[in-house]
Amino acid sequence: MEELIVSKEQLIDMFVLKEIEDTQYGWLYQNLYYVNIIALHEKDPKYIYDITDAEYYKISLIKQK
Repeated sequence: MEELIVSKEQLIDMFVLKEIEDTQYGWLYQNLYYVNIIALHEKDPKYIYDITDAEYYKISLIKQK
C-alpha cells in the first residue's frame, strides 16, 4: 500500500484541482485509487479540539478502481 504525506494546503489544492474527488464509494485519487485520508497531529490528542485541523495529512491508497 502506497502512502503520501501532504500539507493541509496541498490537500486542499488536490480537491480543488480534482486530483481527489468525493464519490458515492469514497475519495478517488487520480481517478484510479480509493484512498483514506488521516490527519497527522503533532500535539497530544487530549489537547486537540478540532480533529480536522492538522498541519499534515497521510493519504493511503487502499483500492484500485
